[in-house]
Amino acid sequence: MAEGLVEFVSRYTEAQPGHSPFFTCMEGLTILRSDHQRRANHLLYKLALCITVQGTKSATFGDQCHHYSAGQALLVSVEMPGFGTVTEASPAKPYLGVILELDLAILRAVASELADPPKPSENIGRGVFVTDFDGPLADCTLRIVRLLDTPSAIPVLYPALMREISYWLLSGPHGREVIRMTLSNNHEHRILQAIHFLRDRFAEPVRIGDLAAIAQLSPSAFHRQFKAVTSMTPLQYQKQLRLLEARRLMTSDAANVEKAAFQVGYESASQFSREYGRMFGRSPRRDVNLLKRAAA
Repeated sequence: MAEGLVEFVSRYTEAQPGHSPFFTCMEGLTILRSDHQRRANHLLYKLALCITVQGTKSATFGDQCHHYSAGQALLVSVEMPGFGTVTEASPAKPYLGVILELDLAILRAVASELADPPKPSENIGRGVFVTDFDGPLADCTLRIVRLLDTPSAIPVLYPALMREISYWLLSGPHGREVIRMTLSNNHEHRILQAIHFLRDRFAEPVRIGDLAAIAQLSPSAFHRQFKAVTSMTPLQYQKQLRLLEARRLMTSDAANVEKAAFQVGYESASQFSREYGRMFGRSPRRDVNLLKRAAA
């Protein structure tokens, strides 16, 4: 880990009002801090590098759990629902993290300029993996977060630093996995197109055959490859998207349980409440009341 990254992130979070996550003035840069172990936090992960600066965290997608400690990062290449848990933190040594959303256009541009780009791995891979985070990657991230002290430099330097991040990811030990993200004519890309279709229409009834047609695969092959990428079935993916959006509607838009259920595609409020309780561990009303009290 780059010298000074722990110190800077710790100092930055101590100076911020409110609670983590801290959304910065740099689009796509979020800083995290937790002084205690935290229960699972459900969210929609985007294309991003999720860096543990101090402490330990886990992220679960479907039936796969990934642990990443200081000096490691979770690289998410597909938008998908999951939940993160801070597993090691204390007031004396809090969990500190940095989330850097990646720009696919920048990744593709950098890949096209490499003299000897990595060859993509042949087998379709998972949409998320853990990588070591040290050396040039850590140094570059330290320079990015330090820009928070000089906002006037951000428009000039931040894009160049994101190019550098892309370079080190592509030329690093997981370059074969990273370059798959940049390709537009392979099986994985067609799976991603189906995932985006499902994501954009999660409140509608969706047939596996329609998704398979988008991916240009048979329904059985599509089902198998979808789970290989996301660690969940298409129906599990859709259900988690629905419940996450319903939670947002009830906490941010003050929708009641019945309205939120119908808006995200449920025909039965009782079924919605049962599935919500299984995912979040509490009934919708109790969960939303606790979330609102915590945010007050």
